[in-house]
Amino acid sequence: MNDDSNSAPRVPSSSGYRPITSSTSSTISDEQTSPYHQVVKSLKSWWREEITGAIDQAEVIEKRRAECSLSERYLFMTAMSAGIAVLGLLLSSPAVVIGAMLLSPLMDPIMGLGFALAIGDFQWLKQSARSLFWGSFMAIALTAGLVFLSPIQTITPEIAARTQPNLFDLFVALFSALAGAYAMIRGREGTIVGVAIATALMPPLAVVGFGLATLNWTVFSGALLLYVTNLITIALTALAMARLYGFRTSLSERNTFFQNIAVAVVFIALAIPLAFSLQQIAWQTNAQRIVRAEIREKFPSDSILDELEIEFGTEPVAVVAKMLTPTVDTSAEAQIERALSARLDQPVELTLTQFQVPTGASAAEQAQLSTARAREEAAALERAATLATRLALVAGVSEDDVLVDRTRRKAMVRAERLEGATLAAYRALERRIAATEPDWTIELLPPLAALPNAIPFGEDGPTMDGIRALGVIEWAAGRVDVPIVLSGNAEEGEEAAAILNERGVEVQLNPDFGPLRAEWGELSE
Repeated sequence: MNDDSNSAPRVPSSSGYRPITSSTSSTISDEQTSPYHQVVKSLKSWWREEITGAIDQAEVIEKRRAECSLSERYLFMTAMSAGIAVLGLLLSSPAVVIGAMLLSPLMDPIMGLGFALAIGDFQWLKQSARSLFWGSFMAIALTAGLVFLSPIQTITPEIAARTQPNLFDLFVALFSALAGAYAMIRGREGTIVGVAIATALMPPLAVVGFGLATLNWTVFSGALLLYVTNLITIALTALAMARLYGFRTSLSERNTFFQNIAVAVVFIALAIPLAFSLQQIAWQTNAQRIVRAEIREKFPSDSILDELEIEFGTEPVAVVAKMLTPTVDTSAEAQIERALSARLDQPVELTLTQFQVPTGASAAEQAQLSTARAREEAAALERAATLATRLALVAGVSEDDVLVDRTRRKAMVRAERLEGATLAAYRALERRIAATEPDWTIELLPPLAALPNAIPFGEDGPTMDGIRALGVIEWAAGRVDVPIVLSGNAEEGEEAAAILNERGVEVQLNPDFGPLRAEWGELSE
């Protein structure tokens, strides 16, 4: 018998294989017991048992799926959020815009897209996409309609801030989505409020509607890119977090690999234009610094650059500047224009206006102060004109019928009779305008419409409806110089009269057996 039968099988060296001997077994054993291998193995075991094992995936999926449905609540809250968002943008009110973010339910279907991709649920994916499409479409259509009907269609700072997305916006959406996905998976959804604010899904949609209504392609495309950036980043981040926490997919390993590659490609595709946008912003910031330095360099040190506007979107770049200087240099404009064209490496058209002021910084500062006051006066005139236009619109009269006292900051208009409008409606119109002009006293004088025909009382005094009715009576008494008569239950009438007297409203009592109501009296001759 051959002794070779008891030895390890021999394989030719050219095959690339080598026999498993006691030495190689020892090497493999050493690798498996190495500290690094043990740490990795312990971390994997801890993550699988303590983290992913503690998550009820079925419960998470069921809850996420339910919140992605195209329900009445979803559509209503989306519409309300869109309306609040566009009003906040038009009024340039950050507080109102934040309120719209908190109401917006768009986060749910976007997260649903990510979870559906993670588990390979095509029906859930279609459900989330359908809800997201109709919610976005309704928000854009509603905001476009409101802007189209609005007398205010200027680009406010809140609108402009959402028209030039950059790489930082991508990272904001990424970190916010990480927090949101974690909160949803771990059942700590209270943090979703903060995530909704950070990602700001609804305001960009409202700006898209603004751009559509005003036919402004720059605003429309910039806001749409910001919305798509937030949408895709949140969905793909939710996908990655779901995979990390062990949510399984029915896809094959090959399809899963290609899905992961597609996610990476989408992130890169988003990052490229946003990085270019960030580079453009950085270049424009540096260009502004260069323009200021070049203009100041051509004038004495006690000169003041009073005004500077740069329009980078034109060809050539348009620069408009005003200089307060003790000496006027007629050749400065051409010299600065050539220097700027060379330093910015592109054509520049400079419009430089020089104002000669006495020598000395204090004199220049005084001239600058005068210029600032002139600008404030012009802005005040424009604001008063805008206010007159709005009051004329709600009152149904011409602007000439609106009395505006800019010194006392008071505006007053007598409204025409609007069919079906009650005194409460006129009061609401006045309050709506007054809320946007806190520094002004607004008075909308209503026609002699009917006072509240019922002032409900309960055991403890006027009910909520009764309090509202008394508020309307008080307001009407301050706007219409006609006596007010309270008719009905004597006891309730005396209590209502006491309340109105405390508010400076004199009323007459006419007790009878009917419910308490208010009527206009007759003027004494």
